[in-house]
Amino acid sequence: MSQLDLARLQFAMTSIYHFLFVPVTIGLGFLTALLQTAWHRTGLADYLRLTKFFGTLLLINVAVGVVTGLVQEFQFGMDWSVYSRTVGDVFGAPLAMEGLAAFFLESTFLGLWVFGWDRLPKRVHLATIWAVALGGALSAAFIMAANSWMQHPVGYTVNPTTGRPQLNDVWKLFTNPVFLRGYLHVLLASVVTGAVVMLAVSAWQLRKGRAPLVFHASARLSLVVLVPTILVAMLVGSELGVTEGKYQPMKIAGAEAQWTTCQPCSFSLIQVGGGKNDETPTKIVEIPHLLSLLATNHWNGKVLGLNTVQSQYEAQFGPGSYVPNIFIQYWAMRVMAYLAVVVLLVGLWGLWLLLRRRLSGAKVFQRVATWAVVLPFLMNTAGWLLTESGRQPWIVQGLQLTRNAVSPSISTTTVAISILVFFVLYAALAVVEIVLMARFARREPAAPTSELPQPAPVY
Repeated sequence: MSQLDLARLQFAMTSIYHFLFVPVTIGLGFLTALLQTAWHRTGLADYLRLTKFFGTLLLINVAVGVVTGLVQEFQFGMDWSVYSRTVGDVFGAPLAMEGLAAFFLESTFLGLWVFGWDRLPKRVHLATIWAVALGGALSAAFIMAANSWMQHPVGYTVNPTTGRPQLNDVWKLFTNPVFLRGYLHVLLASVVTGAVVMLAVSAWQLRKGRAPLVFHASARLSLVVLVPTILVAMLVGSELGVTEGKYQPMKIAGAEAQWTTCQPCSFSLIQVGGGKNDETPTKIVEIPHLLSLLATNHWNGKVLGLNTVQSQYEAQFGPGSYVPNIFIQYWAMRVMAYLAVVVLLVGLWGLWLLLRRRLSGAKVFQRVATWAVVLPFLMNTAGWLLTESGRQPWIVQGLQLTRNAVSPSISTTTVAISILVFFVLYAALAVVEIVLMARFARREPAAPTSELPQPAPVY
């Protein structure tokens, strides 16, 4: 493999690994804040027990997630120095905002929340966990603003002396259509991830018969949050597809392996074959007009084919292949969408049991809900692959090709060794994360304080 291939592999490995933790942090932070708010308003001890229980899982995830996130910053200078020098005047601004504002907000108030029990006034302590949740959301906002600029560059001008882009309108950076829909989609996906994690832990505890009243409450909260959130996330994801169809038509055409321009366009549930060397895959179960709706919001919308966009890019940017990896595009989109439907069905099943007061005794559902914990992580990974792979061969759409962004002074051997080191370290961190999360998720919540009122049994 070339240095470029190894650098891309390393960035994909570290980015995907880090993104396993980000949605859990944002989602569990929000849900933990809801639990503490419920305790603050009702005084019921079970909500306090749940706040501390899931707050512990949040802390474990934050600790490991921070370590993996630091690697991302260093990687730009190590593997992508040309990229950093070229677009640093734009890309560096939101990253600096994330580090100086959002991360410090989140970490500072997380410390106050951890050590402020019985020391801070209850209202102040409640505000700290909401500040943690806000910090996590703001952190994602700045990162997504930077990433969205790579997908659709706005708010910049090219310095005539250096020939490099520089930021001249920060407002456009945060009103970028790709950012607005992409950021909302990430937030919703994070809440879905947190809700599924909470549901899985609650279902496991219910199946084992541990503190059934307590974990019935957390299961109820997770289901009430999960179902409407994933429905909205699916709608926002569809709108994001329309936005990307406008600014990155190659990405949308690749998601359907659509080589020729069509109007109207069908969506295939599955296909056999496909790829750069196979422009006539066998598409199975095609749904008429669905691709037109997803890509344009119109029943008979026109979708440009890969060959058409390739010709346009050659005329605009010069010779070369501008077609991304079609296999990744096609299947990443379907893994994300199909698993979202599965999660929705699990959530609807749980709500139905909840309304019929059968949730605590539904052993089959509890087993399914426990194993469903892997689904949002697969969805998030597929969505990230769809977004990042679909931009290739650009590292910044229309401005810089990925092959022109890699560090010239780093050898292939150096990158290979660093990949091996990162792999070993990440494997060790994965073991630590899984062991700690499993151990604390299986514990019974702390015993309630005797003077606090208890809720009536709910089945």
